[in-house]
Amino acid sequence: MRSLLICVVSLLALCHTAYAQTTTKGQVIDALTKEPLYGVTIRTTQSKTGTITGADGKFNLAATIASDSLVFSYIGYDAQKKPLKNNELLVQLQPSANQLNQVVVSASREASVRTETPVAISAISKEVLLETKAVSLEQVLNKVSGVYMVNLGNEQHTMAIRQPIGYKSLFLYLEDGIPIRATGDFNHNALIEINMGALRNIEVIRGPASSLYGSEAIGGAINFITQAPAQVFTARLQAEGSDKGYRRTDFSASNTFGKLGVYVAGYYAAQRNGIIEHSDFDKLALTLRADYTFNSKTKLISTASLVDYKTDQTGGLDSTRFYSKEYTSQHTFTYRKVNALRLRTTLEQNWNTQHSTQVTAFYRNNAIGQNPFYAIRNVKDNPLKAKGEINEDAFRSFGLIAQHKILFPFLNAQLISGISADYSPATYQAELIDIDRSETGKYTNYSQTGTLLTSYIVDLLNTAAYTQFEINPLERLKAVAALRYDRLDYAFDNHLEPGAYTGAPDEQNGFKSLTPKLGMTYDLGRSMGVYTNYSVGFTPPQITELYRGVQVPTLKPSNYKNYEAGGWISFAQTKGYLDVSVYQLDGKNEIVSVRLEDGSYENQNAGQTRHRGVEYTFKYAPVQTINFRFSGTNAKHSYVEFTEKGTTFDGKEMATAPRFISNTEVCFKPATIKGLRLSLEWQHLGKYYLDAANSEIYKGYDLLNARVGYTVGGLELWTNALNLTNQLYATTADKYSYGKSYRQGAPRTVHIGVGYTFGVRAN
Repeated sequence: MRSLLICVVSLLALCHTAYAQTTTKGQVIDALTKEPLYGVTIRTTQSKTGTITGADGKFNLAATIASDSLVFSYIGYDAQKKPLKNNELLVQLQPSANQLNQVVVSASREASVRTETPVAISAISKEVLLETKAVSLEQVLNKVSGVYMVNLGNEQHTMAIRQPIGYKSLFLYLEDGIPIRATGDFNHNALIEINMGALRNIEVIRGPASSLYGSEAIGGAINFITQAPAQVFTARLQAEGSDKGYRRTDFSASNTFGKLGVYVAGYYAAQRNGIIEHSDFDKLALTLRADYTFNSKTKLISTASLVDYKTDQTGGLDSTRFYSKEYTSQHTFTYRKVNALRLRTTLEQNWNTQHSTQVTAFYRNNAIGQNPFYAIRNVKDNPLKAKGEINEDAFRSFGLIAQHKILFPFLNAQLISGISADYSPATYQAELIDIDRSETGKYTNYSQTGTLLTSYIVDLLNTAAYTQFEINPLERLKAVAALRYDRLDYAFDNHLEPGAYTGAPDEQNGFKSLTPKLGMTYDLGRSMGVYTNYSVGFTPPQITELYRGVQVPTLKPSNYKNYEAGGWISFAQTKGYLDVSVYQLDGKNEIVSVRLEDGSYENQNAGQTRHRGVEYTFKYAPVQTINFRFSGTNAKHSYVEFTEKGTTFDGKEMATAPRFISNTEVCFKPATIKGLRLSLEWQHLGKYYLDAANSEIYKGYDLLNARVGYTVGGLELWTNALNLTNQLYATTADKYSYGKSYRQGAPRTVHIGVGYTFGVRAN
């Protein structure tokens, strides 16, 4: 009997020990993107044990108390508590609405907390992208303070960030930290080449970012970050259409197979029979990404993006047609087409806890072909004839970026250094065309003449080295110093005889620049902080500015100095957030197009400009179901020194430079109807001058946009009513020697869509 009792007690003890050593397994992923989250802290509430997730989001944790719970916490995400279970867990963390926890990558090319970044930077989250259902990028970018992206129709656009509305090379557009176009071949419509359906998020740096990314990052840099592969299977199909002839279909699918993660996404959009004649377009965008994890220290990331786009070109309306809403077009054959292919492969290597390296190789193949409306000129003595051109701007790029990061064992110091090379042979060709006109002035047909107006090739080579050092000399003080050296070499080969239109003779030109940045952030405590920075930006003359229609290339790079300070505060237990930036941006040798006495135009370095402003974002969520946001900027853009044709404009405001821009939005997600979202957005554009003489004003506009969405399970339905009050407005207005031109904004447009997401659920 005694032996039996001993056996029973021993068996119970073994069972208890076995239970005490039970291991809980699981995986932690992002609730929206399904990406694995690396470094998530997991702790038990009672036994006080803990662990972190690996690169694949997986974890193993021994549980010692039956009633224990697990708490998952990760910077930038809401903490989550789950009861202990014997089965394997799939935990999906929701991104945090608390802006102080926001993580960005564009400010230093590495992940960093927003509050430790001494620049004006904003992130458009995956949640905002999913809920806005933007059919063109300005519908999300204009939510950012200090940003006004101009909708020119059919995803065509131009930009204004700390600059007037214009078409110059003052903004840098990146995809995963790599410029989407070659330096020196800027195009204001470059974002046509972005696949909106494959974005994880968007980061916007306001002010010069040349110390890290090089030239053209003057007014700002926008980094479009591609969605990474999901750790679990997920797929989505959606379709939408509008009452103004717009149709779009999106798809995406992703999964991880052992060490290989794959993501593919794309969309096809088309416009037919829009509000204005001759305004159809088609766009196909595809993105493929593959991540291969060799081990915990080595990872290979490869992406491929393809865009095939064509649109009719209509141009603006004169005053009479704009205000009378006469949306007929004088054009019947003008077009723009874009073919863009981008490939990149990045090898990430973590050598140890102090050293890591990234090496990226990239390739671009890009062509923009046009029969542009703005190149058409009427024949003076024959009202039934006109002249125009067909042109193509194309380039291929072969590039390499190598970067190394060192973490030092003192004062949280780190050093990021890198080198880059981008070789991009570019070609440009334009052919004269004869155009027929009707008696009413409509351009009805054209024929090619075989006469070349322009034909050249330019070998572009951009080599650079950069470094950025960060240190915490005091516990709450972080200092950042960055420096970049750029060398740009242009080898111009004119295939035609040099002339006033055919361009310069064969020429080799070189430009170099050293761009520093100094910045500091200081944590004031109680969720408050301030920052300041000084940065320098530059942009070289573009190919067409330097060589086309120029007999002697004489242009110099434009240079800018930026002085900036700002701060942030989170209040009401993180329910409220305020972010403010104040800046002064001084430009020198800006390139302007000057009209000469014979009526032709010439590019010149002209004078100095000054841009001063304040940008601010206020967010408040009084209750969990209501979110309010107000983003605004007050700015003044002036000529310090500028003379054109003998007229001095010193002290005048620059043309197309609104003093006040704002975007306000309130979103309601009722707790009583789970999955329902309602939002109302107000876009305001203030008045601005139409010319450098400040003789005429465009009064600006106010738009209301309403959005309604409902999600149940994997099914989503939505309706977006844009320009709810049906306002007559122009996205931009200009004054020329022949009169004024208005780019008409769309009247009230209703979009209706349906989507379905396939995938596993959390447990």
